[in-house]
Amino acid sequence: MLPTGSAAGDGSALCTGPHTGGVTFSGWPAEALDFYEHLEADNSKTFWQAHKDVYDGVVRAPMELLLAELEPEFGPGKIFRPNRDVRFSADKSPYKTHIGAHLESGGYIQLSADGLACGNGLYQLAPDQLERYRAAVAEDVTGAELERVIARVEQQGPLVVGRDSLKSAPRGYPKDHPRIGLLRHKGLVAWQEWEPAKWLGTRAAHTRIAGFLHASQPLRDWLDGHVGPSELPAR
Repeated sequence: MLPTGSAAGDGSALCTGPHTGGVTFSGWPAEALDFYEHLEADNSKTFWQAHKDVYDGVVRAPMELLLAELEPEFGPGKIFRPNRDVRFSADKSPYKTHIGAHLESGGYIQLSADGLACGNGLYQLAPDQLERYRAAVAEDVTGAELERVIARVEQQGPLVVGRDSLKSAPRGYPKDHPRIGLLRHKGLVAWQEWEPAKWLGTRAAHTRIAGFLHASQPLRDWLDGHVGPSELPAR
């Protein structure tokens, strides 16, 4: 049963650091996943308002602690708003059924009833980024380098997946190009998922997230070096 009222859970999400005397990240308690399981069943404003303190206490607070600990190495993080943008969606459910956070270095962290997920890369390439990406993939030296980077990343656990991929060759590139699979992508990310387990409520969650970010960094480095940020005006 998901509790109402104050929701510090069993205290496993927050603990006092023995050396600093401060509060440190120690995973998410089971109540965090329970919250999203119940939200999936009743995605309503009434449910959210009745259980917002649960979200604040066992979902958002641990994420804030995690981001603070990751910041020295991976840059500041931002937690995305829990509200969905339903303006152009047939699904009018008002709330996201996960909490997501983005790191300045490019990493992404997500918690839901399904467990933990992490990503790193460029999810959706702007037109100018896509042009530079395809040119780098097509070129022999940089394209072969990307293939080696992907192999190295995947040897450590994450999968490198393309986003919004074309079904055929992009205009101007031959269908028999040796890296046609990579050329079809409009985004490229490293991704890893973990199902719910007891370690998610312990310090091991920090270890696995940091491990993913380190393992996926070569992909991010390649993208930063050969694609970079979009130079188009913001819409």
